Amino acid sequence: MPKTLYLENTIVSYLTAKPSRDVHVRVHQETTRLWWRTRRKEFQVFVSPLVLEEAAAGDQIAARRRTRLLRRLPQLAITDSVSRIAETLVDRGAIPRVAEVDAVHVALAAVHGLDYLLTWNCKHIANATKRVEIEELCREQGFEPPVICTPEELMED
Repeated sequence: MPKTLYLENTIVSYLTAKPSRDVHVRVHQETTRLWWRTRRKEFQVFVSPLVLEEAAAGDQIAARRRTRLLRRLPQLAITDSVSRIAETLVDRGAIPRVAEVDAVHVALAAVHGLDYLLTWNCKHIANATKRVEIEELCREQGFEPPVICTPEELMED
């Protein structure tokens, strides 16, 4: 049975964007595309209405590319438990209030029991100092947290 994975919006953006002039971003884009081509099929990939909403925002041409990529992926529901965990993550400082949407991404993956949350958001989600807090709060609320990681961390040797 394949492992389950929640695809956060930074991944979708990097997959569909034109190559960046910023070297750091461009490396992330290339790594993301390589992961998508070589490893994606090893996982059952999920998104949420929130990811679709974020993907549909902004430049219309880019939004169409993002939403086209997502339209066939199953969506996780935003339940009362998801809202409660997200609120706890914010209220207890694991994720700042200005990044509430990031708390919802984490809560979705935890409540629905997914194995991984894939993201390039290293400020609020895939952050080594925040992961411990996020994991503790998810467990405190009765849910096993997903492994929060970047595509680079899910590549084969």
